Amino acid sequence: MGLFWKRKSGDQFVSLNLNEPVPEKAIGREAADEADSITRVESSPSPVSSIAAPVLEPVPAGAGPTPVPSETSTPRTPPVPLRQSEATQAEGSRQKPVPSRSPFATSVLGLNLSIEELQAQEAALEQEFSARFRRAVSATRESLSERLDTVFQGLKQIDENLLDELEEALIAADIGVPTTQHILETVRRGVARKQINDLDALKQAIKNELLTILRQSEKQGVASETSIAANVSPYVMMIVGVNGVGKTTTIGKLAQRIKAEGNDVLICAADTFRAAASDQLAIWAERTGVPLIQQKQGTDPAAVLFDSLKASKARGSDVLIVDTAGRLHNKANLMAELEKMKRVAAREVEGAPHETLLVVDAVTGQNGLEQARQFLKVAGVTGIVLTKLDGTAKGGIAVAIAKELSLPIRYAGIGEKVDDLVVFDPELYVNGLFE
Repeated sequence: MGLFWKRKSGDQFVSLNLNEPVPEKAIGREAADEADSITRVESSPSPVSSIAAPVLEPVPAGAGPTPVPSETSTPRTPPVPLRQSEATQAEGSRQKPVPSRSPFATSVLGLNLSIEELQAQEAALEQEFSARFRRAVSATRESLSERLDTVFQGLKQIDENLLDELEEALIAADIGVPTTQHILETVRRGVARKQINDLDALKQAIKNELLTILRQSEKQGVASETSIAANVSPYVMMIVGVNGVGKTTTIGKLAQRIKAEGNDVLICAADTFRAAASDQLAIWAERTGVPLIQQKQGTDPAAVLFDSLKASKARGSDVLIVDTAGRLHNKANLMAELEKMKRVAAREVEGAPHETLLVVDAVTGQNGLEQARQFLKVAGVTGIVLTKLDGTAKGGIAVAIAKELSLPIRYAGIGEKVDDLVVFDPELYVNGLFE
């Protein structure tokens, strides 16, 4: 699997230029400089020039070792005899070579590894990531794929009864009624054309439709941080969502994972409405070693954001993650607050906020979809973070959100560890539902 955070500027990478050929003119200049330096050394007077240098004759292949120059030509100090203990230590040092202390014995960049070893490491990471993703959606897979296996047993063809069972299974997985109806229409067309006549063909048709829906959603919103020019800094991410969906945890994990890849990250605690929000963020900031900008409860969130933007620009931060209020009971105030924050961000950094991510709890199912609709109206959401995907049999909510809101799923929480926040991969997700 690739980097978690792919937005890197060119000056953050070191170019060793090992494979670039040296121009012939440069070689000529280097040779001329070297010859000139030798000439200058030979022509300059030296106190040791009167001593004749020993002449070493070339030794033919297979002959004995080159003779040592005579002591008359180059006098040297006679060796001092070693005591027994020193001689023993010297002998041991000759038998046991001292290990290299070179800093390049191991390399963070993998310079000490061959291409084959690097490819093997990458393949192992891909396999581990795939396995973790399959485990995360196992509950959804059991309620969907295995149910189809049970229904299809003993049937020789796909009929309306099977399609009714399929509809129930899809709705139970929280894929949503509109999405389910769309899938059933595709299946019926395939059955009528005799393109779908067994369970494997049926599953493949469903997988293709789900993958198409998820891919189509990436055409709107912000599907990748690389869509913003690398010279725009800091990259501002606003995180929105109701209280209790894992918003604070998501911010902490995002900060940790982005920082782990060499980026400077700053967190802005702009949820001044809830006292516990800043305390929770402070714990995550201390745990991850990421600086936190916060002010006392009741402070204007836009003012906190302004201070955070100034601090980010002063320290040259790559990413600024902004926590926002998690309330929907007063949408008018929330809308005014978010709009003000966006104006402040856009005034300080070009195009900010570059992403507005809505955190949705996968366990809430269709309630999460309704939350997404409301925040889409007031916050201008550009993408979704789907948390607790590993703790529900209703993981199909990802497809419902992508279909009904046309928003890309940016990240998914597949566990409680810091590295269990992963970039959402539509293909791995769909394959995990049916394998």
